[in-house]
Amino acid sequence: MNNKEVIIFKTVGDMADFVMEQWEVISAEAIKARGQFAAALSGGRTPLVLYKKLSADKKLPWDKTHIFMVDERFVPYESGENNYHSISRTLLRHVGIPAKNIHPVLTSEDSAPASAKRYENDMISFFKTTGDKLPQFDLILLGIGEDGHTASLFPGTLSPEKSKRLATAVSLKDEAIKERITITLPVINNAGNIMFMVTGGNKANIVREVIEGNNSLLPAAMVKPGHGRLFFLLDESAGALLVKT
Repeated sequence: MNNKEVIIFKTVGDMADFVMEQWEVISAEAIKARGQFAAALSGGRTPLVLYKKLSADKKLPWDKTHIFMVDERFVPYESGENNYHSISRTLLRHVGIPAKNIHPVLTSEDSAPASAKRYENDMISFFKTTGDKLPQFDLILLGIGEDGHTASLFPGTLSPEKSKRLATAVSLKDEAIKERITITLPVINNAGNIMFMVTGGNKANIVREVIEGNNSLLPAAMVKPGHGRLFFLLDESAGALLVKT
């Protein structure tokens, strides 16, 4: 895949600076072409440094920026496990982004499938998709779990039925993991730019399998954009086991 780029950074701050530079370029190109920029953000610790840096950048065109969630736990907004709450607290409430430009996964529905359906309808309305047409995000930020999951696409959850949806509910046998809502693999692979942000030596083995493994069925390894760019942004610990070229 010649549109895949692996970059290793000394610090997560350096990684965040790179993403900020790309964000500025990608958003400018999208706004010039279509009048708006659409990004889907992930929760977790690694991107928090980026969100804090973005929150201080008042020059970005937030009035033309639309923020979606990659995935969400089916927990109340007030919960510390709610991705939208975390991203709102760290980034969104500090910039001049209009409320109508923020597209959370609303967990106030009666069930995770109902939340997924509502989120899917939001994407259909925003991207004006019809038939088999997929939403096209300008930028999607992802992470990789120690089990090879990305978004809330876990090993064993990529069924053909779910892949026909834009967003789907995910339930796992592990009761410690809350029900989740996630965008699906086809939506991810239709993005213009996909950036994995991964830190820590505990991810080194799985990062090697995702990037260098052949025919891996891990969800993160199945992120292969049809026409967009794919970046693996790693700190030195996460990239320690990769073959040096």
